Amino acid sequence: MKMTYRGSCHCGKIRYEADIDLDAGTGKCNCSICWKKRYWGAIVKPDAFRLQAEEVDIADYQFGSFSGHHRFCKTCGIAAYGHGYIEEIGGAYYSVNLAALDDLDPAVLAEAPVKYMDGRNNNWFHPPAETRHL
Repeated sequence: MKMTYRGSCHCGKIRYEADIDLDAGTGKCNCSICWKKRYWGAIVKPDAFRLQAEEVDIADYQFGSFSGHHRFCKTCGIAAYGHGYIEEIGGAYYSVNLAALDDLDPAVLAEAPVKYMDGRNNNWFHPPAETRHL
């Protein structure tokens, strides 16, 4: 069931709302950036994400294919969300950092299905051999 959640960075300069169906699944990846951030995300369509803060405090980082924008707070450094366009996952998307959601019950998150992606080996649609560390 789709629910509206509020998210933010640590200092509150990034704030947003996102309509997320956690039952539809969440994702963890072993690519270089997700590995270092320990990112656990949920993908939503652009119309399900509403930024409620000024862009001036939000930094943008891109690498590799430059298909994704990894957004983080210039003040506290928290990676609150990302966005981009990848045809293979349905085009335009937002990726919400589940750890940045302020009103997500940990028990609800613990029950959410997780899809693992082997980004380290560019094998995005298959899980890596080891996932316990993700």
